[in-house]
Amino acid sequence: MEEVIEESSSFSQRSSELGARWQTWVDRLTPYTMQRWVAFGVLFGLFILRILFAQGWYIVCYALGIYLLNMFLAFLTPKFDPCVTEDEEEEGPSLPTRNDQEFRPFIRRLPEFKFWYSSTKATLLAIFCSFFSFFDIPVFWPILLAYFCILFALTMRRQIQHMVKYRYVPFDFGKQKYRKPTTIITESTGQK
Repeated sequence: MEEVIEESSSFSQRSSELGARWQTWVDRLTPYTMQRWVAFGVLFGLFILRILFAQGWYIVCYALGIYLLNMFLAFLTPKFDPCVTEDEEEEGPSLPTRNDQEFRPFIRRLPEFKFWYSSTKATLLAIFCSFFSFFDIPVFWPILLAYFCILFALTMRRQIQHMVKYRYVPFDFGKQKYRKPTTIITESTGQK
């Protein structure tokens, strides 16, 4: 009985050590936004090439597309939805809906890093699934593609209407950035 307890505690200790190492490695990737997304693009491109050359696993591709669309919508949506807070009058941070309201920063429902991490894991799982023939369900792929395109267009139209109605922009590029003023040292006097 003691051997079983020792083996289970040893296993849990090893798994927690591996989990800590994995989390440390993942945390080190956090500041490298561009490199992470380029790596995801390469991984996704490899998956698409796998699907195109193998001429199969369209259901896996469709499931990955729906999952990525869902993650993208969560990435674009504010954490505290203005239409919900408008109805419930709940306390907490919200987006300004009128010009006389105080500015509140945009907080995403799904942060960028979690979006990347979940998308990368899902793409790796899809690549893994594409190596097993029982996931290759025969379907007429043009219907899946047309349905996905219609679904994408309708959901993005609804999301853009929501963004326009409540006046928020989920992206920070194009917004003015402020820099700390630099001090200039003159050579002749050596003063600032």
